[in-house]
Parts: sequence; C-alpha cells; structure tokens
Amino acid sequence: MRTVAVPQRLSFGTLMVEPAIVLAPMAGVTDTVFRRVIRDLSGCGLIMTEFTSSHGIVANHAKPSAKPRRSPFNYLHFEPDEHPIVAQLFGSDPAVLADAARVVEDLGFDGVDMNFGCPVKKVVKCNGGSGLLRDLPLVERILKAVRSAVSIPFTCKFRTGWDDSSIVVAQMGRLAEDCGLQGVSLHGRTRQQGYAGEADWDRIAELKQAVRIPVVGNGDVFSPEDCVRMFRHTGCDGVMIGRAASTNPWIFRQIQQYLRTGSYQLASERQRYELLMRYYRLLRDDAGKISGSPLGKMKQFATYFTRGMRNGAQLRKQVHRAASPAEVLACVDACFEEHLERAA
Repeated sequence: MRTVAVPQRLSFGTLMVEPAIVLAPMAGVTDTVFRRVIRDLSGCGLIMTEFTSSHGIVANHAKPSAKPRRSPFNYLHFEPDEHPIVAQLFGSDPAVLADAARVVEDLGFDGVDMNFGCPVKKVVKCNGGSGLLRDLPLVERILKAVRSAVSIPFTCKFRTGWDDSSIVVAQMGRLAEDCGLQGVSLHGRTRQQGYAGEADWDRIAELKQAVRIPVVGNGDVFSPEDCVRMFRHTGCDGVMIGRAASTNPWIFRQIQQYLRTGSYQLASERQRYELLMRYYRLLRDDAGKISGSPLGKMKQFATYFTRGMRNGAQLRKQVHRAASPAEVLACVDACFEEHLERAA
C-alpha cells in the first residue's frame, strides 16, 4: 500500500487542527447533534457551527430573558467534547459583528469565523454572506472590527467572487492577512454558481500563492481520493468537507485510513444502522439544544443519509410519513432488522 504525503495538521494561531480536515459550517445541518456524531466517528480535526446571525446574537445577549422561537443560542450551543470548535457568524454591520464575536469568545469557542460565502438570496439581499464580496471596503471594516474585538483565532470563509467577471480571491486573501486573521477558507465557486458546476480548484491554488496564512480548500470533495487530489492540486494547508459529510459521515475516518494505507473501508449495514439510531436518539433527547423540531431534523437527515443505501427509498418514504420521533425510530429498526439478521 502506498502512503500519501499530505499535511497532517495546521494551526490558526493558537488553534491547532489535527488532522488538517475541517467540517464545513452548513445551515440546518451542523448543529450540536450532528457535530457530536462526527466527533464520535473520529478523523475530523475541527468542527464549525451553523452560520449564525450576528444581529440575533447581540439582540439575545442584550435581553437574556427573551426566548425567540429560533434563538441564536440554539445554533451556538455546544458540548465540552466538541472542542476544538469554531463559531461562524454572518452579517454586514462591523460594530454588531464585533459585539457578536465577543459573545462567541465569552461562550468558550476556540475561534470565530466570518461568512463571506453563503449564496442564499435572502442572506445576500441583506448584504450578508457572498453579497459582501461586492464591497471590499466594507469587508475590511468588518475584519478590522472583529479582529480588534476578540483575542481568540479569527478566520473567514469566502467564495471566489460574485461572478466570473468579478473574481476577488487574491484581494480577499490579502485583506484577511493584512487585518490579522489567522487563516482563510475558500469555496471554489462564485456566488452566481451556487452549488452548480464544478469548483475551481485553481482559485484555491491562487489564494495559497497570494498569502502566507493557512489556506483551507473547499468544494467538490466527496471521497478520500478527492481530498488527496485537492491537497496535491492546490497546495492548500487543509481541506474542508461539507455536503459529503451529511451523506457519508464516515468520510473523515476514511480519509485517515486512505492517508495511512492507500485504501479505506465503506460503512457496513450495521454501522449505518447504529449511526442513524444514535443520531435520531440524540435528536429526541436533546430537542432543546437544536433549532427546529426533532421530527423535522429526522426527516431531513433521512433524505441525506439514505442516498445509495439498500432500501433507502423505502426508508425515506416511511420516515417522511412518520408522525413522531418514536415512529421514526421504529421505522429504522424495521428497515434494518431483516438485513442485519441475514448478515449475522
């Protein structure tokens, strides 16, 4: 077996990431329950929260007695075994973002990350996420305000530009470096692309050449082989994995197996069953720590997790028809029972 030589660790200032593989922040996915499942499977060096509204954090912090239906503190809840963990913020007001970053630091996060990448229309409409890539002077004010507000490591994640005619990879990287950030992550698509087409890994390589701070590459890493190709193609310091983690939570462990031996194991039916049951039980038991209903999350994850799985379509239908978490758990038990008995 051939051993692949790629970076095994990276550091964002005082924050050590080992292995150099990061779970991407994903809205509606990377809540505390999902993150703990990823931690249990091992192989992921750093996890990140869902992107969280800076205005929501500041409003909630100013009025701690208020309990809005979708409190930002659900997004920011984490357990001790999730370290190292970084909170990702979005917004466009430098002062508000600075205040939100202070709250993040007070809550005990290991770092704070700024979102300049979200392509969703309602976020961009408010000049958040990738909308800010059209206003680099404002980006600079935000970076300086947040950097001066906290002492924990500060990073940012962005896209290559608003569209193909306005690529800002090098400019964003140098802004981050000049403002004292400890690292940057780049999704190799423009805002206009959304998640369509292919991620341009050449832009990640361009960013790596433009700055001295660590660069994490993101986009179209769906397998251990993809991860190694990204390292080799771009020279990046770390790789960030998003959508692949929701359909194959074992990908982080598989990457480490591949790096050590040149091969990796696919999840068995029993491992799939045990992970799905653990995730669903955590959702049921920790309902107050997540945003949204446990039942809704169960149905959402069934859509992700059962892709390509034997009898996956049947299980998805049953879960989506279920009226309670208990019914969902019964569906999973029934679906896997026959296959597990045959494998015994």
